[in-house]
Amino acid sequence: MKERRRKKEFNRLNRKWNVIFTLLLVLVGILVAAPMLLILIVSFSSEASIAKVGYSFFPAEWSLEGYRYLLKMGDQLLDSYVFTIFYAVVGTVLSVFVMSMVAYVISVRDFWLHRPLTWYLFFTMLFSGGLVPSYILNVQYLHIDDTIWIFLLPGICSVYNVIILRTFIRTNVPEALLDSAKIDGAGHFMIFFQIVVPLSKAGLATVALFTVVGKWNDWFTGMLYVENPKLIPLQTLLTKLQNSVDYLKQNAGIASTPDGLQLLRTMPKTSLRMACTVAAILPILCAYPFFQRYFVQGLTMGSIKE
Repeated sequence: MKERRRKKEFNRLNRKWNVIFTLLLVLVGILVAAPMLLILIVSFSSEASIAKVGYSFFPAEWSLEGYRYLLKMGDQLLDSYVFTIFYAVVGTVLSVFVMSMVAYVISVRDFWLHRPLTWYLFFTMLFSGGLVPSYILNVQYLHIDDTIWIFLLPGICSVYNVIILRTFIRTNVPEALLDSAKIDGAGHFMIFFQIVVPLSKAGLATVALFTVVGKWNDWFTGMLYVENPKLIPLQTLLTKLQNSVDYLKQNAGIASTPDGLQLLRTMPKTSLRMACTVAAILPILCAYPFFQRYFVQGLTMGSIKE
């Protein structure tokens, strides 16, 4: 009893340290939130205000020109939003399902191929075929270019995430529990779906967040493989829009005409870039709180030992 009380007193922080850590966390929160708030404010600032006072939390003039130019894309913007949300959600579900099953296989210690398979997967992290072989495989052999499968199949399994899940399963799923299930006659599929998955929710949520952020920010796949407007992801669309604005700003032929000069004067560049940034990160910011509780759960689960 005395030892337990002593440990409890050792782990308890006094009021002074609580205040210090609270102030430190508040400072870190401000440092994280300030750039995001600045991006939001600049997206609502006029180009004249940005040219006059630079990036400022208190712009000289407010404007919606950046968002007006963004909304001029009309149905294309909405289609890209819907398609990106669809393939990010579906792709994340498929990826987490495949990676968790692979992680379970190589986490089973009495499976005689778990070491060779782990080394085989690790080898692919160090060496890859590169862009040209991947393009030839996807276009000439698999014929999945300009289809939704180009977003779902090539990146369905991340070895890095598989290694994370394997370590999480070995750490947080007691081997005695798996042995008890085998004694009761449970097969590997039953063990995986009824024991491993429920006990690995925190790890699965962490990997799912990594995966959905990666898929949401993927612009290169759409730029390289897709021509169908219905299949253009949001990030690819915003990249093309930004490249078009940069091209107009730098094109001397357009700038030499009266209409071109007027276009260059009125076209927002910085505010449009910030508006694109807000449009790109807003859904991820909305999705993040749903994963946050699993991170806390993962910390508490990882602190409990048998």
